Amino acid sequence: MLFDNSQQFLEKGAVILGVSKDTVASHKKFQEKYGLAFTLLADPERKVIEAYDVWKEKKNYGKVSMGVVRTTYLIDESGIIVRANDKVKAANDAENMLEVV
Repeated sequence: MLFDNSQQFLEKGAVILGVSKDTVASHKKFQEKYGLAFTLLADPERKVIEAYDVWKEKKNYGKVSMGVVRTTYLIDESGIIVRANDKVKAANDAENMLEVV
């Protein structure tokens, strides 16, 4: 499983959501392929993505384009962002967030 810490987050009362500009059908395939135990939200119009200011200019091999900057947010019960990480490394991001939940 791609994200095997989900039970630990649930035990702490946390809810995990993933958001991307991909379609619902694409998310369903991805979720099934990796056995994800959390909800993926489709935002093809980028409303949530832009509201969280993660649609930004990116550079890849000298080419400049717009895209989603992968970011993790920890949001409390009142809707306040407690922690934000825009330097996400998939290997340890969940562990880092789990430490502060």
